[in-house]
Amino acid sequence: MSNPRWQGIFPAITTKFHPDESIDAEGTARHIDFQIRNGIHGLVTCGSLGEASTLSLEEKLRVAQIALEAANGRIPVLANVSETSTREALRYIAGANKLGVAGFMVMPSVIYVADAREAMLNVRTMAEAAQKPVMVYNNPVAYRVDLKPEHMAELADCPWIAAIKESTDNVRRITDLRNTVGDRYQLFCGVDDLAYEALALGCDGLLAGVGCAFPRETVALYDLMKAGRFAEALKLYQWMTPMLHLDVSTKLVQNLKLIDALVGVGTEHMRRPRLPLVGEERAAVERIVAKALATRPAEYRSVL
Repeated sequence: MSNPRWQGIFPAITTKFHPDESIDAEGTARHIDFQIRNGIHGLVTCGSLGEASTLSLEEKLRVAQIALEAANGRIPVLANVSETSTREALRYIAGANKLGVAGFMVMPSVIYVADAREAMLNVRTMAEAAQKPVMVYNNPVAYRVDLKPEHMAELADCPWIAAIKESTDNVRRITDLRNTVGDRYQLFCGVDDLAYEALALGCDGLLAGVGCAFPRETVALYDLMKAGRFAEALKLYQWMTPMLHLDVSTKLVQNLKLIDALVGVGTEHMRRPRLPLVGEERAAVERIVAKALATRPAEYRSVL
């Protein structure tokens, strides 16, 4: 199997809902098209930001289908696998494969805090069932399961595992991975406000959150870093950073959906128990976004 060499900006897309919490297929497709027209290189459906925990397996397949139709072959569509059992994960993978997704992002374990032996077997089982390229989503901060460089070295013999989304919140991990596994995997940073640092250390791409509302600016950051234009990239990154901090929060869905709404590229509707921000929490996000829009660099501006 050839490695797809995924690279660039892969937003973890938000799932759009109607006020009654039903899936807004048209709104989701429109938002995906907006991002593709502004240069993103791929996308992932139904991750943490996509409110996977509130969606049934069938609804997640529906969102994958919406994304595939909206993308229409322009970019790879990856389906995130975050089922709470291996059995359900395999059922979801089978369904998504029938739809024709390009690959999968898999979570080593959800809810249950698996040890390395359990997590590695789960990842291997999903990858072998997928028979398509897989990105392993490592997020010990949120999910308390950590596949370390030595574990990824053990998994290197599985040809379907192509990439790692590293979200340890410790940028040292990028260099440790490179030193341990070399170029065996494509490395993506999954922490918005470590994007510059991770790209400077050689990451191949970003699993972006705020990039859902500012895709062209996020792609520009990637392009500048890859071109070695670090001073220009730093200026752009500093402009984005107050918003990027909003992705690293237990309320990332509320924060980023509010950003979408304030920028004019989406709605705030979400599924309970989440509720839209109110009071000072809301006002703080509004201030950050208002300042960002007032100082937005014209040369990198996303086109609606």
